[in-house]
Amino acid sequence: MMLKHKILFILLLVSVAGFAQTTLIGPLNIEAAYNKGTRSYSGAPGKLYWQNSASYNIKINFEPTTRILNGTVDIDYTNNSPDTLKQLVFKLYPNFFEKSSLRNFKVEAADLTDGVKLNKMSIDQNNQDLSKLSIDGTNMRADIKPLLPQGKLHVTIDYTYTLNRTSHVRTGQVDSGTYFIAYFFPRIAVYDDIDGWNKYPYLGNEEFYNDFCHFNAEITVPGTYAIWATGDLKNPEEVYTDKIIKRIQLAEKTDTVTDIITPADLSNGSVTQKKAFNTWKFEADNVPDMAFALSDHYIWKAASLVVDSVTGRRTRTDAVFNPIHKDFYEVAGYARKTVEAMSFTFPKWPYPYPHETVFDGLDQMEYPMMCNDNPLEKVADAIELTDHEIFHSMFPFYMGTNETKYGWMDEGWATIGEWVITPIINPAIVDDFAVDTYESDAGKEDDVPIITLTPQLAGTSFITNSYPKPGLGYLYVKDMLGDALFTKALHYYIEQWHGKHPMPYDFFNCMNTGSGINLNWFWKNWFLDRGTPDQAITKVTAKNHKEYQVIITNIGTKMVPVDLTIHYVNGTTKKIHRDVSCWKNGNKAIAVDFVADKTVLKIELGGTYDADVNKKDNVYIITK
Repeated sequence: MMLKHKILFILLLVSVAGFAQTTLIGPLNIEAAYNKGTRSYSGAPGKLYWQNSASYNIKINFEPTTRILNGTVDIDYTNNSPDTLKQLVFKLYPNFFEKSSLRNFKVEAADLTDGVKLNKMSIDQNNQDLSKLSIDGTNMRADIKPLLPQGKLHVTIDYTYTLNRTSHVRTGQVDSGTYFIAYFFPRIAVYDDIDGWNKYPYLGNEEFYNDFCHFNAEITVPGTYAIWATGDLKNPEEVYTDKIIKRIQLAEKTDTVTDIITPADLSNGSVTQKKAFNTWKFEADNVPDMAFALSDHYIWKAASLVVDSVTGRRTRTDAVFNPIHKDFYEVAGYARKTVEAMSFTFPKWPYPYPHETVFDGLDQMEYPMMCNDNPLEKVADAIELTDHEIFHSMFPFYMGTNETKYGWMDEGWATIGEWVITPIINPAIVDDFAVDTYESDAGKEDDVPIITLTPQLAGTSFITNSYPKPGLGYLYVKDMLGDALFTKALHYYIEQWHGKHPMPYDFFNCMNTGSGINLNWFWKNWFLDRGTPDQAITKVTAKNHKEYQVIITNIGTKMVPVDLTIHYVNGTTKKIHRDVSCWKNGNKAIAVDFVADKTVLKIELGGTYDADVNKKDNVYIITK
């Protein structure tokens, strides 16, 4: 999620002789995973790694005028763990709006409800006594007959709830004929090798952690509505007119933008099949979540591109929006360029999904194959929001990170993603989102280590630890290793963990292994320790006004690259760069030498992404 307009645990890295002998020592629950063999010091999943799985069949009836959603979900669950499970923990995310639920995000009184009403629940065909279920906010527990390792069970839940109308927290009504509906079905929580059951409640700020599952969804709505969702539409001929189907097919094989639904189509009612109700069928495999959106008056632009040059596989990029929002007319193109950049530039990995739909909503939030993005007036903001949310397709959805505990493992990647991709889309834009927020907060009481669990964060530290600080950390490593080696290391991480559940240690170890370089000194300094980024020009000497030496002192404790700009009196400049490894040995100062071929006016320290809490000592004026 992008907070564009809303402005410990302790890990000890011990390095011993040789890279192969580097050891990670952490909290007991993390250390236990290594001892059990589910995680490995190379960063790869351990030989005994496991994760549970489920298949969901969901049938929904949604009535837009009342906002009442009636649903039935059938879950086939497999216990791949070595443990015998005696209870199931469920997530009832719509209970975020339940009157008595705890929240750290504001909800208007009009949107407070009675939460999810369970009408019926059975486990392996045995009806459950609903009064014996333990429901606490968004968590629900049910006692079960012991489910042995490799055991399977079947759960059926019939339920209903009322969608929120005004407090649009990632989901809800957008306008009188448009709705973005997420977290809309009861699901079994993650049971993993670190914490067992994921019992963190959904409070609003922290995001989500779900297993990779198979989803089939049948969604019934009034016939004038079209639906967009995670996954493939399996019955287009039953819901769309032939004209719309042909346009979709055209968009899926052409690079240029196609108008799939136009204002004229809406006016003459030629978008959907003329029935009182249509049932839309979607299927998605190996994704951690599913969302859908519907509207009776949105237009649709789409393009596509080859994302895998080996197989020729294509991805379709959609912009679905209210035609009064002019900024959205270019979003399909922004989305296409984002997917192209992700596939071939950064992270240089073939885009994993068949489509990416950017929906005109009231939030700035990501879902598998879907984005709920609000309209924005400025072109730069629209581009940055589009590429940020689409980048989340890799982190967390393809990589399966635990957003609830480690928000920086997905938001930090989306932040560096927008920093890198935005100027590819529009070279005139310098995207430095939230760097200044970090600089104003760094070194203060609430500036805690990035590794701090997300539920323990609040206020500015929640923003800085989620977005700019990890984004800068990733950027500094990318700069230090160079694009080729960084990509190799990052691909090692992706190859090992996509479709699984990596934790911070897995990432650190994978980057070490993938690059062949022990980077623990940097992980410790930037991600694990407190500290302040603060550099200064402390001395300049010159010989004959030509041979210069500049002393840069790291007054703070955070390691940041060194960027010098030499300004000449004729208005030209020269750039000198040292990557963050110049501080690797614990030195507090470095000397930068250069030969001036013109008269020097001043020397300036710092770059766009060089965090620094005090820039007053970053300029040296040359006196005659």
